[in-house]
Amino acid sequence: MVKSTLCNLHGLPPKALIEHHEEPEEMGGYFIINGIEKVIRLLIMPRRNFPIAMIRPKWKARGPGYTQYGVSMHCVRGEHSATNMNLHYLENGTVMLNFIYRKELFFLPLGFALKALVSFSDYQIFQELIKGKEGDSFFRNAVSQMLRVVMDEGCSTQKQVLSYLGERFRVKLSLPDWYPSEQAAEFLFNQCICIHLKSNTEKFYVLCFMTRKLFALARGECMEENPDSLVNQEVLTPGQLFLMFLKEKMEAWLVSIKLAIDKKAQKTNVSLNNESLMKIFNLGTDLTKPFEYLLATGNLRSKTGLGFLQDSGLCVVADKLNFVRYLSHFRCVHRGADFAKMRTTTVRRLLPESWGFLCPVHTPDGEPCGLMNHLTAVCEVVTQFVYTASVPALLCSLGVTPVDGAPHRLYTECYPVLLDGIMVGWVDKDLAPSVSASLRRFKVLREKRIPPWMEVVLIPMTGKPSLYPGLFLFTNPCRLVRPVQNVELGHEELVGTMEQVFLNIAVFEAEVVAGVTTHQELFPHSLLSVIANFIPFSDHNQSPRNMYQCQMGKQTMGFPLLTYRDRSDNKLYRLQTPQSPLVRPRMYDHYDMDNYPIGTNAIVAVISYTGYDMEDAMVSSVPRASPRRVPCSQMSRSPSMSQSQP
Repeated sequence: MVKSTLCNLHGLPPKALIEHHEEPEEMGGYFIINGIEKVIRLLIMPRRNFPIAMIRPKWKARGPGYTQYGVSMHCVRGEHSATNMNLHYLENGTVMLNFIYRKELFFLPLGFALKALVSFSDYQIFQELIKGKEGDSFFRNAVSQMLRVVMDEGCSTQKQVLSYLGERFRVKLSLPDWYPSEQAAEFLFNQCICIHLKSNTEKFYVLCFMTRKLFALARGECMEENPDSLVNQEVLTPGQLFLMFLKEKMEAWLVSIKLAIDKKAQKTNVSLNNESLMKIFNLGTDLTKPFEYLLATGNLRSKTGLGFLQDSGLCVVADKLNFVRYLSHFRCVHRGADFAKMRTTTVRRLLPESWGFLCPVHTPDGEPCGLMNHLTAVCEVVTQFVYTASVPALLCSLGVTPVDGAPHRLYTECYPVLLDGIMVGWVDKDLAPSVSASLRRFKVLREKRIPPWMEVVLIPMTGKPSLYPGLFLFTNPCRLVRPVQNVELGHEELVGTMEQVFLNIAVFEAEVVAGVTTHQELFPHSLLSVIANFIPFSDHNQSPRNMYQCQMGKQTMGFPLLTYRDRSDNKLYRLQTPQSPLVRPRMYDHYDMDNYPIGTNAIVAVISYTGYDMEDAMVSSVPRASPRRVPCSQMSRSPSMSQSQP
């Protein structure tokens, strides 16, 4: 990647960049493949390690007894390996666990998974599942039925369940013959079930939490969550894609080396020394070609799918028609190629939860409208990783009861506490607001080793079918955050997409209400993208006009770069008489856009008949039919076209 730590241009000042025949303001962030600048798209992905309650009518077709209710979780490890896992609610009240391994769908009764993870007795598992629902007789009978299914198969202990599952999944896992059945089952849980957790006990508690949430959804005690809302989404970054792809190709390379060594060892009179091993290593699959193919075509060749919903369109050309068009490639987020084929408009809707994170006007019109959006000027993607080993102890000091302990009040009057998809414990509903406020204060003031990008979300109990209550904490990367002013503490604070929904954020100073308003916007136009901030008097335009301007601004001829003579592009345009805008917002000067002019000024007279209605307006402009010299030139790498052409 250009200007990465491995690039020769990394850390060079503008003067040194000019000496290397580069742009003085080169920002990097792209790859050069076959002489073409390619950018890896930012893709919208489900929020990692968070169970999402969904209602999908098509789930009824998965088998007899299946319903439309389910809880889905996009599990992501620390090295960004991802897999999807679902809990399905059946008509008889039992739950089926669904996971994917090598693009193949598998179903497993939840009782087997719970018994295989921990060495608890059936009574202990029963007591853990019914926490908060002790008085629900239907739920108690459903849990008993799930555990009875395991007993009917002759599995009464954890060892017997592991052996039972290992015998049936061994063929699909492609494990060696000398692998014991119990170890094969443990491999299955390590690769497919709650892979973001290292401990089987932690997986057990998370599955119990998901089960309680699933039954609350099926019984109408909580509402479904919208997977198309930015609250339940995050962004796939290029580094994350590279790391996941590299891990898979390294595993394929090791398998190819293993096969080559086995084939070599079968021959007689063969000695395996350093020289022969080096020859065998050279016979392994190539690691660099798949990456070149990915960047050149944007197509993903993967056996597992890496947990993505698409395998094409991952890379685009960084078009340099003008600098605004080039800049927009790095702030663009795409919903996915598969959603463009859907006839429903739910995935394209602009929801209120997107305020301050996605620009409401910077989206193309036509087929990709609503699917291709752009981040606002102040929105950031969390890229840092922080260890949270000290956070559970801090939570306990604030009044949180550990997950294996018993709170002072009934579970129905307590919130579950989750940290990055790990069930940490329970907190009294009367104490939860103070715990949330303390964490927010530590976050803003940088105390107690709490990272500033932590997301503190307290979903309250309302007594109505609303969002499933709980205290959820997120510190993982790839989330969208933006800065706002904390009114109480007087400092800037980074808030996330889910966190913002439960805050009271004012736009202007006059809107601040003491005791009610928690935050205030840094400036009124914080909801617009970088490109939309260049539109003068955008608040006096119709919203479609702002959308059109964002697109037309990327279609004008200007100065996309300064190193025309040092480049070998097939086609470049240069405006010979660029001008600085006569009317400009403050953000135009803030980003020094005059260094790369994007067009010329035009004076248009608009005479309206009834005030401000453009529908009955009369536009006067320069006669378009008169022959005029076009003030632009086309640059080509052909020797005959190397000179400017009028």
